[in-house]
Amino acid sequence: MVLPQSARLHRMLGYIGWPLALLFLWDLAVTLAYVYLPHPWLNLPVLPMSLLGSALALFLGFRNNNAYNRWWEARTLWGAMVNASRSFAREVYSLIDDRPESRHLRRTLVTRQIAYVHALRCHLRSQKSCEEIDEFLPEDEAEKVRGFNNTPNAILNGSAAMLAEAESKGWIDSYRRIQIESLLVDMSNAQGGMERIKNTPLPREYAYYPTLFVHAFCILLPIGLVDTLTIYTPLASTVVGFMLLAMDRIGADLQDPFANRAHDVPLSSICRTIQIDLEQLIGKPKPATPLKPVGNVLW
Repeated sequence: MVLPQSARLHRMLGYIGWPLALLFLWDLAVTLAYVYLPHPWLNLPVLPMSLLGSALALFLGFRNNNAYNRWWEARTLWGAMVNASRSFAREVYSLIDDRPESRHLRRTLVTRQIAYVHALRCHLRSQKSCEEIDEFLPEDEAEKVRGFNNTPNAILNGSAAMLAEAESKGWIDSYRRIQIESLLVDMSNAQGGMERIKNTPLPREYAYYPTLFVHAFCILLPIGLVDTLTIYTPLASTVVGFMLLAMDRIGADLQDPFANRAHDVPLSSICRTIQIDLEQLIGKPKPATPLKPVGNVLW
């Protein structure tokens, strides 16, 4: 996630990159051709360009709204995961009897939850290996769950089995176990929502046609403006093109909030927050520290 303080003009210009530079060169070429060469082909009416620009802005706004809704839903689901993880750890320590023989189980359930959120992060980012889970799972189980197609779901199923074992040993009654398992259901539902976003991208047309129309409009724009603005055409056309190119790029970057890019939901930071909260709950001497931004980007 790009932090607000990184919103500077030079960074935005670099964000757009070569398309903006090529647009500026094209604007200069059209202006020079109008000034120094015969230009019967440079008589594009201004009014159709205004109508095309309005239609394009509506199209981009519609696409960007849908892309941002996906990004915000992803962030909301991870917010629910943070709350469910804290509640799960709290209820494990509150509802399972505090006995010498049950303390290892309680601690294991909490550390498994840390492994679960890290595995879910890697699962959503399509990262095959997630070394963070090795610290929170036994070595043999860490290798076993990696063999599953859905590693986080395998970890969650193991936690449910451990709760059933605690009930069979009399460390927790059925009512309390169901209360804790309801949180596992909440986490499973949140995971399902995240997987839906990941596995159901916006239609390809949402990415292809806006970019095509933006570039076509940017090519036509100086031709439509040069007869009115003459030498000021590169300035006006480049500014308008900058806004359209930025809108197109932003919408494209927000479509997949789990692509492990600068504009995605900061999964690593959220998982680290969950890890810190749960490690402090179980009394770990040196809990993890919050992640810091790298180049004004929080991962």
